[in-house]
Amino acid sequence: MTAETAYHGEMGRQFALQATDSPYNAHTDRPAMLKLAGEVSGLRVLDVGCGAGHYAAELLRTGARQVVGVEGSETLLEAARERLGHRAVLHRHDLEEPLPFLADQSFDLAVMALVYHHIDARAQLLAELRRVLRPGGTLLVSTTHPTGDWQYFGGSYFTSERVELAFGDGFTLSYWRMTLEQFLGELLGAGFVLEELVEPRATEAARLVDARRHDKTHQQPLFLAVRLRRP
Repeated sequence: MTAETAYHGEMGRQFALQATDSPYNAHTDRPAMLKLAGEVSGLRVLDVGCGAGHYAAELLRTGARQVVGVEGSETLLEAARERLGHRAVLHRHDLEEPLPFLADQSFDLAVMALVYHHIDARAQLLAELRRVLRPGGTLLVSTTHPTGDWQYFGGSYFTSERVELAFGDGFTLSYWRMTLEQFLGELLGAGFVLEELVEPRATEAARLVDARRHDKTHQQPLFLAVRLRRP
């Protein structure tokens, strides 16, 4: 996350706890993104907005050679350090800024899970990701579903604006609502090639956590995830 929109303090602690076994994070987005990643054995992976380290832990478990995480919240980095120990390299950094500490063409895979829609400087971030990925490397991006946001916030589907969503115990998430055309247009305009698009639904494990939210993901689109290639 960015310095401004990162989940700091108690908000970060609540998010880290929720992401561990929540129907949306743990049982909808994460399985979809890991499936899109495919075989990761021996790969060097960049986890953009790594949060509490849940994705990094799974990538390492399934054979990634190294995971480098970048996150704007010290609270979430503390949780990531507890989860990952010395198995990953973690950087605190504002994603609104360039990534000069990462070398050109040094990663095989970049994962950006439910982060992109929080960013203002998206074109700059995508340019940096294209720079640090090797030719033929993979970028995975997940976001809130444009149709789901339209259903929730109302108004015109074609509205592009920052919106706020209640989270946890009295907190608010701020992110960009955008159309599918805008989301894909930005990624393709940055020079990436679309390989696969999925609209994730919760796994059966989510039913044991929250049956209502499990069923909701199978009735209306909440998330969108894409796999792209860096030519």
